[in-house]
Amino acid sequence: MLTAIVGINWGDEGKGRMVDLLVRDYDIVVRYQGGNNAGHTVKNDRGKFILNLLPSGILREETVNILGTGMVVDIEHLTGEIRDLTSRGIKITPQNLKISDKATICMPFHKQLDVLEEDRLGAAAQGSTRRGIAPAYSDKYSRKALRIGDLLNADTLRGKVETLVNFKNLALKSYGAAEVTVDDMLAWLTEFGSFIAPYIENTDRYIDAEAEAGRAIMFEAQLGTLRDIDFGIYPYTTSSSALAAFAPIGAGVPGRKLDHVIGVVKAYSSSVGGGPFTVEMDGEEAEALRAAGNEYGAATGRPRRVGAFDVVASRFGVRMQGADQLALTKLDVLSYMDKIPVCVAYDVNGVRTADFPTGDALDVAKPIFEYLPGFKTDVSMVRRAEDLPKAAMDYVLFIENEIGRKIKYVSVGPGREDYLEL
Repeated sequence: MLTAIVGINWGDEGKGRMVDLLVRDYDIVVRYQGGNNAGHTVKNDRGKFILNLLPSGILREETVNILGTGMVVDIEHLTGEIRDLTSRGIKITPQNLKISDKATICMPFHKQLDVLEEDRLGAAAQGSTRRGIAPAYSDKYSRKALRIGDLLNADTLRGKVETLVNFKNLALKSYGAAEVTVDDMLAWLTEFGSFIAPYIENTDRYIDAEAEAGRAIMFEAQLGTLRDIDFGIYPYTTSSSALAAFAPIGAGVPGRKLDHVIGVVKAYSSSVGGGPFTVEMDGEEAEALRAAGNEYGAATGRPRRVGAFDVVASRFGVRMQGADQLALTKLDVLSYMDKIPVCVAYDVNGVRTADFPTGDALDVAKPIFEYLPGFKTDVSMVRRAEDLPKAAMDYVLFIENEIGRKIKYVSVGPGREDYLEL
């Protein structure tokens, strides 16, 4: 069984929490795109963990976790993440963590260039996390990047680094920044490359063999549909594909087909980063929702933009992801509301539409709301659908009906077991 768990909206839907829960039924978890520019927050009986690069299955020792071919990996950050988890009693070995030799290395100058470009753009900045993801992917597609497997070939590494450093110094000079040296970059690669070397292997061969043997494999996405490089709110997107269709490719087994796609949506909307966000709240209304949901970025600590549930964006996200079932997270957060707003359509230049617009039309879209009764009850201890307050169940079923996909899981708290099935 091959299953992708993906974000339906702007990211930050709670995918890590769902992976941590559902991975009990899987042998392998593979991250297939992105880098450390987003975080998955997981809370279970061992504590609270924020994972940036490591798959969320790393907290279960019996699960094999893989950083796939489609990722860009800051090996310094990864080293720190492994060391931190190890110090907290999480067992990490080459048996339960494997890194694709074909994944791209995110270098220090990638982060530097990311910061320089965002600063240059000023008010027009695209909301980058400034962790080097776009420059690293740019080098990958320019065929100039270093790959993880290069760390294992000392005889050829220097020549590759020299070529890349000469190329990157041209860009650094254009910003008026100091150049980097080959020796400094080699020292960085040696220090952190030696730490992760035991985990490096040809993971595409491994995943394919395990799939052939009938193992249950989960593909874990970063961010969500609306941050996808092709189908998201371009240019305010990430630099890779966050869609389920890319999962087998980014994992390293492009010939395999998914059996299931579980889409994760939040009971309201949130977003980190720039770009159009039609349902965005402001002022006291936003502060109340942000405080209730603890809406701050797991990777950056930035306050998330928040708003009402967006049916238009979610229906589009479900279609793009091909999700056959949904998980609804953070229902408990809405318990303070007297009435709950839901965006059911957009007004685009005076025309009502239920289709998600793109380009300039999205910039002028205005939300059209319906309001559902609040349930005004703490639901964090509810574990059975029949125990939900009627207004809470009505809200869940309203969303399910509007989106047109079955909601199977509803989370009512941050803990691993704080959920119910419908």
